[in-house]
Amino acid sequence: MDFNEKNATDAVLDSFSKIKDKRLKKIMNSIITHLHEVVKEVEPTEDEWMKAITFLTKTGQKCDDRRQEFILLSDVLGVSMLLDAINNRKTKDETETTVLGPFHAPSLTMSYGENIAKNVVGDDCIVSGNVFDVNKNLIAGASIEVWQSGPDGLYDVQKEGDVVDLRATFISLEDGSYLFRTVKPQFYPIPVDGPVGDLLNNLDRHPYRPAHIHFMVKADGYKDLVTHVFIDGDKYLQSDTVFAVKKSLIRKLEKGFDSDENKECYHLEFDIVMEKK
Repeated sequence: MDFNEKNATDAVLDSFSKIKDKRLKKIMNSIITHLHEVVKEVEPTEDEWMKAITFLTKTGQKCDDRRQEFILLSDVLGVSMLLDAINNRKTKDETETTVLGPFHAPSLTMSYGENIAKNVVGDDCIVSGNVFDVNKNLIAGASIEVWQSGPDGLYDVQKEGDVVDLRATFISLEDGSYLFRTVKPQFYPIPVDGPVGDLLNNLDRHPYRPAHIHFMVKADGYKDLVTHVFIDGDKYLQSDTVFAVKKSLIRKLEKGFDSDENKECYHLEFDIVMEKK
């Protein structure tokens, strides 16, 4: 059978007819159908298609054990947040989810109240809250993994060397509480030195994310939670380049005093409501 514009999609779909894995077959049928529709609608030139292939090639080449450019691409295209929304539909008052981001990395467990900002200088900040379920039952022993960028807009994994900074794992106390010290989070640009940065520039989009701290929370009997806490008043809340802001995750940063350290600092309160499995 001649392969042409009219029968191309059917011909490829027919080649998948013997796939035994029903889920894989459904995914591939959908991908091919929609991809062919895009090609038919846009009618790219061969040069344009080669540029697309080159872009994806460069995206893969930019990935290593410290950076995931494909996650970054998924983020700026809104796919990460769409996937998050589909897989994390909330029916009650559980803390809403958001993107993992490309800079998650393993961290050391630290004690209640410790400072995760070991190698940066910034405005001191205490972050605290409680972990509980929708019925207000406090959850002891929850693993609370946190990570953030520094005042320079960089995560530790973006810097040379193997210094772990501005990330740690805490365990909620018997009363469900947690507390750690850090520096005030700042807005920052995602990496723009790769193909995703070039794409944003070509799309006339800025690369900035509003100030936030990442959280990954796990507890026995509850669904794992990946979320952020965002800072109220940040100028990029309405235009986060990865579309990850949710109103329920925005908190005020209050000026206060650290009595243990005897100095002024900011306070950020963020309670976490877990969803049962």
